[in-house]
Amino acid sequence: MMFRRQRELVCQQAVELVTDYIEGSMSRADRRRFEAHLSSCPHCTAYLAQMRSTIQHTGQLRSQELPAEVREELISLYSQWRTGSS
Repeated sequence: MMFRRQRELVCQQAVELVTDYIEGSMSRADRRRFEAHLSSCPHCTAYLAQMRSTIQHTGQLRSQELPAEVREELISLYSQWRTGSS
């Protein structure tokens, strides 16, 4: 996703770009703009850290290790997110 028309990112844009940032799929210019936003936004910096932690920990979990109620809640939350309902 390119965002060259705007000088600075707003938090909503930064949140939408976290996956691209983590995966290293941004252009160099877009990455600099994203990192500039992070340098002045503790909330987005915390969100990025949470996403990295989630990725690290979920990569180590096996579905058998999750209690059934947790697994059902995660499936429900994902389904709600996919359909846009709450």
